[in-house]
Amino acid sequence: MYRKMNGAEVLLVHPGGPFFSKKDLGVWSVPKGEYTETEDPLTAAIREFEEETGQHLEGNFISLTPIKQKGGKLVRAWAVEGDIVAERIVSNTFKMVWPPQSQKLQTFPEVDRAEWFDIEKAKEKINQGQIPFLVELNNILNENAI
Repeated sequence: MYRKMNGAEVLLVHPGGPFFSKKDLGVWSVPKGEYTETEDPLTAAIREFEEETGQHLEGNFISLTPIKQKGGKLVRAWAVEGDIVAERIVSNTFKMVWPPQSQKLQTFPEVDRAEWFDIEKAKEKINQGQIPFLVELNNILNENAI
């Protein structure tokens, strides 16, 4: 999701759970998730956005060039103009044993917070493999501004 506020801003999400609680730079992400071979990728992206933010997503979607992350995972993304109150997101949760080997099952949000960033700040915060999404979106928005 992006919005035009004195230039473009993008909504990024911070992963929840104990592994990322004290990490900031390079761990934020576009809202995303897995989809099956039989599921339409855009439909899955809309579903994942809603699961990770609690917000419904609609609009004119711009398909961005897929990227392959370091681990080999192919990530597809779409940009859509919108505006939500980042501080009010409500994410789905997951369970895991924490602390390790404690046999204590704890529940954590998949996303613990969301925030709006201008493109340059977003490049610092986002998983480095996803920077091409920001660059492409910025180029598209600049082309359309002419």
